Amino acid sequence: MTALLLGVIFLLELAVLGSAGYWGFTLDAGWPLRLLAGLGAPLVIAVVWGLFCSPRATVTLPDPAKLAVQAACFLTGGVLLALAGHAVPGVALVALWAADKTALTLTGNPI
Repeated sequence: MTALLLGVIFLLELAVLGSAGYWGFTLDAGWPLRLLAGLGAPLVIAVVWGLFCSPRATVTLPDPAKLAVQAACFLTGGVLLALAGHAVPGVALVALWAADKTALTLTGNPI
C-alpha cells in the first residue's frame, strides 16, 4: 500500500510542475513572457521542492515546516491551474495531494 501511495504522490508532484508550466504557456501575453513563465514557474517550484521537500533536501526542516512548504507548492500549482481556466482540476490536484499525504502519514511514513 505504501508503494502505491508514494507512486501517486510522485505523479501528483509531476502534475504540479505540469500545471505551473501550463499556466505560463497559456498566459494572454507575448510569446517571450509566456516562454519565461512556462519554463520559469515549474523551475521555481522544482527548486523549492528540491531544497526543502525532497528526500535528499539541502535544507532540513522540522516536519511541520516541511509539510507547510509542500502544501504551499501544491496550493500554488492548484491556483495556477485555476487561473489557467481549469478550477476543478486545480481543486482536485490539491485535494488528491491532501488525501494521499494523510494516508501516507497514517501509514507511518515521514513527512
